[in-house]
Amino acid sequence: MLNSENFSESLPKNWVLVKLDNICEILDRQRIPVNVRDRDDRIAGKDKIQLFPYYGATGQVGWIDDYLFEGEHILLGEDGAPFLDAFKDKAYIVNGRFWVNNHAHILKSYGSNKLLCHYLNQLDYGYFVTGTTRLKLNQASMKQIPIKVPPLPEQQQIVTKIEELFSELDNGIEKLKKAREQLKIYRQAVLKYAFQGKLAKQWRTLERRAGNAPEPAKKLLEQIKTEREKHYEKQVEDWEKVCELAKTEGKNKPAKPKKPKELSALTEKELEELPERWKWEQIKEIITVLGDGLHGTPIYSDEGDYYFINGNNLSDGKIEIKENTKRVTIEEYEKYEKPLSENTVLVSINGTLGNTAFYNGEKVILGKSACYFNVLNTIDKHYIRYSIISQRFINYAHKNATGSTIKNVSLKAMREFKIPIPPTLEEQQAIVSEIETRLSVCDKLEQTIEDSLKKAEALRQSILKKAFSGELTKEWRLPAGRHEKNGEVYIVENSSGKLMPKRKESHFVYVLECEDGSIYKGITSTLNKIINDHLAGIGAEWTKTHRPIALIHYEEFKSEKEAVEREKYLKSGIGREWLKELQKEKAEQYLSAEKLLEKIKAEKALFTASRKKPRSKQTKKK
Repeated sequence: MLNSENFSESLPKNWVLVKLDNICEILDRQRIPVNVRDRDDRIAGKDKIQLFPYYGATGQVGWIDDYLFEGEHILLGEDGAPFLDAFKDKAYIVNGRFWVNNHAHILKSYGSNKLLCHYLNQLDYGYFVTGTTRLKLNQASMKQIPIKVPPLPEQQQIVTKIEELFSELDNGIEKLKKAREQLKIYRQAVLKYAFQGKLAKQWRTLERRAGNAPEPAKKLLEQIKTEREKHYEKQVEDWEKVCELAKTEGKNKPAKPKKPKELSALTEKELEELPERWKWEQIKEIITVLGDGLHGTPIYSDEGDYYFINGNNLSDGKIEIKENTKRVTIEEYEKYEKPLSENTVLVSINGTLGNTAFYNGEKVILGKSACYFNVLNTIDKHYIRYSIISQRFINYAHKNATGSTIKNVSLKAMREFKIPIPPTLEEQQAIVSEIETRLSVCDKLEQTIEDSLKKAEALRQSILKKAFSGELTKEWRLPAGRHEKNGEVYIVENSSGKLMPKRKESHFVYVLECEDGSIYKGITSTLNKIINDHLAGIGAEWTKTHRPIALIHYEEFKSEKEAVEREKYLKSGIGREWLKELQKEKAEQYLSAEKLLEKIKAEKALFTASRKKPRSKQTKKK
């Protein structure tokens, strides 16, 4: 027996602790890895019905045109599995015909595959794996894993109980995930209503009552036009200074800034879709500048103070610096610096579309998948960002994107995206406030759901821990036919697991097995009471000195006469022989773990002997 201090906690009665290779067959020698290219060549032109699953460390990784194994097996990761993540599976069951590469161990239990798989998924692998970045469970270490082995009937009970509890847990998880998806729909509904003007309807009503009539759209256009002209004048002023400097240094003059185009005219269709005095504006009409980042790779430096970011660094309104985000020096930053400001909105336009962030003075340079634009002072940047994360923009982006595997939205498409603009900055801010009030509730609910999902995964591990400490089958191990309640009170259950019927006209013939192997037979109309009396030593003279350990049989009759006749039969020679066979059958069913292991070892020895056949000599091909 294995004696490891890390697994030395007391085992339930009739359980044993053994090494893994004593309770399962290890079939690793039959594995054959096939690379992706060769697999693709083998399956080319073949129907899916002709193919078989190709498995790796954590699941199916492809298809192949042949199989190595057939039937139910356990696959346990050898390398690449999440060995130190308590909430992820390291082993899984496969069925049918399949192929396995050399990243998974192949096991076939001599008892229950499901039980062994559950056990392997609750084990702490810290004692058995090697390596740092890519952990490995080699076969020698795997064979040393201590396995708790219950008796065979209890194994079946444990699997049944685990599956019942997991089923309930999975139903709960499914409901949580559904609620999370509904929150996403609600978020988009909030944004849709916001940009239809519905969220600010009450605000507009209150403004009118206060004598603050909404300003006409014309005034908003004038404000936008004035601000764009001021920005252009500033650009020209800066350009003239640069030209003077270039002349002094004998350099070429830069191109003159382009004068902003006239704002597009309003269409009747757009007027009908928006609240009074709102206006559809293309992004290019409400910004001072729009561009993207570096189309290339800067010179990286681990000592640099600036970060090279792309679209995947934009997350929920913030720039997220990750562990693998590359750094650059100030010299590289100055070469590729963009005119970012407190009015800058960043949007991912390559790969993942629609991630957003604001610029808050972070030391960054942009890559090509990050688009930036600076909104005018008359426009609320939060209002614009919410428009960008709406489903309308996501649909627009995917419709206008180029590329099949990696989607890309052009700067032209970004400039031409239309946003419904309320006539005043105050109304834009009121809408933002309404959006954030509702979305903050969503955030809290979503956090509650995420916490519940984490707890559910922890509960899954708790169920497995209880299963292999014997807690899940604690009551089942009590003498057959009784379950503990209130310490010393026992309630008899029938084969379906429900409480026995308590009809006044019921009469029972019952059979008890005693500690010394003897059998006691009796009649009663109160089966629950008489069982408790026997257990307390007051049920009969025989059971005072021969302690009952199991109710191995009982029958229910409508009349006492029928019960008496049946008891006479059971006490007769034929009846006693039948009860002996029944007692033997019950003993066979409750095979202790030690006897189970002896049986496994005997069968394993026979199996090994049958495979040891003399090998014929093979000649090598020349």
